[in-house]
Amino acid sequence: MTDPTTDFFQGLSRRGREPMLGGVTGAVRFDIIDGKQTRSWRIAIDDGELGVAPDGGDADSVVTAEHALFNGITRGEVNAMAALLRGDLAVTGNPDLMVAVQRLFPGPPRTRDRGASAEGGPAA
Repeated sequence: MTDPTTDFFQGLSRRGREPMLGGVTGAVRFDIIDGKQTRSWRIAIDDGELGVAPDGGDADSVVTAEHALFNGITRGEVNAMAALLRGDLAVTGNPDLMVAVQRLFPGPPRTRDRGASAEGGPAA
């Protein structure tokens, strides 16, 4: 069984340059809590160039989240900024980096049939 959080960070590590983060420089560490264990991932950004490592190195911004919540974020089921505003996600350090990095998270899954109504029938 694959882990969405691990898959997300491994996918980022293969991207290299991310145009959406052009002009952004800094490091963000994600501390993902799973029971009594914490696993950290660090994204270093240099004018859009991404460097991703599974470590707890120094960072300008630190994001802390429960593993299940972060899995939802990486699958596009949970909006990171909404989770932050609800207090489900914690950010310390430079909040502007979190705002920039949230662009890396996938959007919500698309519905298969946009023409269907909520009741399951065709749209009126």
